[in-house]
Amino acid sequence: MLDIANIETFYGETQALFGSSLKVGEGEVVSLLGPNGAGKTTTLRSILGLSPPRNGQISFDGKDITRADTHKISRMGIGWVPDDRRVFPALSVARNLQIGIKKTRFRSWDIHEMFGIFSALEYLMDRDCENLSGGEMQMVAISRALLGSPGLVLLDEPSQGLAPKIVQDVMKTVTRLKNEGIAVLIVEQNALAALEVSDRAYVMDRGRIVHEGPARELLDNKPLRRKLIGM
Repeated sequence: MLDIANIETFYGETQALFGSSLKVGEGEVVSLLGPNGAGKTTTLRSILGLSPPRNGQISFDGKDITRADTHKISRMGIGWVPDDRRVFPALSVARNLQIGIKKTRFRSWDIHEMFGIFSALEYLMDRDCENLSGGEMQMVAISRALLGSPGLVLLDEPSQGLAPKIVQDVMKTVTRLKNEGIAVLIVEQNALAALEVSDRAYVMDRGRIVHEGPARELLDNKPLRRKLIGM
């Protein structure tokens, strides 16, 4: 579904990624872990065309998207849940969700299915997003991404600032996406929560991939986990 091969991404003349490569298969959940500043969010930005790589190649669904425009990448079936949610605060929940609706070659979702995933969402539809809690905003952000009919969802720090119960709900949603055949690439500081729902994991440090393997390996091997991600 996603194939990143030896990308090098820069901010001006400052290099942020150094030959990074990773893959996400159809219906696979992959964690991208590492310390702050390791290059995880830059990897997502590279996929989305927000910070196109100077070298290397990114393919999605068999098509080269290395230097494609961001709006074209989105319409191909990549959904994004950014770390700051980026909902429109002055618009209602219903309007925020309507803005996200797109048709792609992948499975379509409707708003009533979102209510099945996040039961509280139905009662928030008329509320302006500026009056939502962090957990409620995350429900809106994830639902908006799904309404875009994605084949791949990029989750950037989905548990950030959320209560433990809401974190559990978010991770259950990740599992549901996998069961629906949707691929997920999740960047997450809460490594244990991410690993619990992931098939494979990559660890980044200073713009390079320093580990690749089954998620269960990092969960079960505490010395390796402590060495790679400090926990």
